[in-house]
Amino acid sequence: MNEHRALPRHKTFIKGRLYYNNGLSSTDCIVRDVSEGGGRLEVPESVAIPDAFELYFPNKNERFQARVRWRRAGQLGVTWSPEEPAKAAGDEGEGVERSAADRLAKLEEHVAELQRRLARLEDMSK
Repeated sequence: MNEHRALPRHKTFIKGRLYYNNGLSSTDCIVRDVSEGGGRLEVPESVAIPDAFELYFPNKNERFQARVRWRRAGQLGVTWSPEEPAKAAGDEGEGVERSAADRLAKLEEHVAELQRRLARLEDMSK
């Protein structure tokens, strides 16, 4: 098999979330391997994922603008770059949808932090 990557990838098992359709749609994924600017995602085959989307890592509270490079039976090869700032609320129609996506992301971040705190408390009680 020919290697087309400029940088080596490292195997991972990281939970991620894809946001698309102006933040109105989202899908969970598993990041199976990563490099500095891309990775391989495992996604449900039954969901139509667009060629560009926002990729969110709740455990690291990181967001990236991702672009699909290849697709194969429930897997996506993607490249990504840090997320650009959200458009201002006055921009055509995107303010409301983006606001809902931001609220959802903040709630997911809060849940992740609570889970980390709970895990620390459980470790302390042992």
